Amino acid sequence: MSMKRTNVYADPKDLAIIKEAAKRRGISEAEIIRQGIHLAAMANRVWDEPLFSRTFEGPGRTPSTTEVRDAVADAVRRETSADPHPGTAA
Repeated sequence: MSMKRTNVYADPKDLAIIKEAAKRRGISEAEIIRQGIHLAAMANRVWDEPLFSRTFEGPGRTPSTTEVRDAVADAVRRETSADPHPGTAA
């Protein structure tokens, strides 16, 4: 991966923390700064599609613990009854 050099101003206290972390982790200060830049870039990225592009039917409220357990149990029952020989290749 090619890199591009840039200059930034940073708080000396932050740089001291980065220096200490780099020494403790055995990596360069630049690597920690690159990781921080990547996290900032991803946090501010505008995606082409919304995270939830589909809608799902439901009661419009958070289901109870019992409802979740029942739904999972039903799905497991359906899956295991559909495959009489689980773990084998078709």
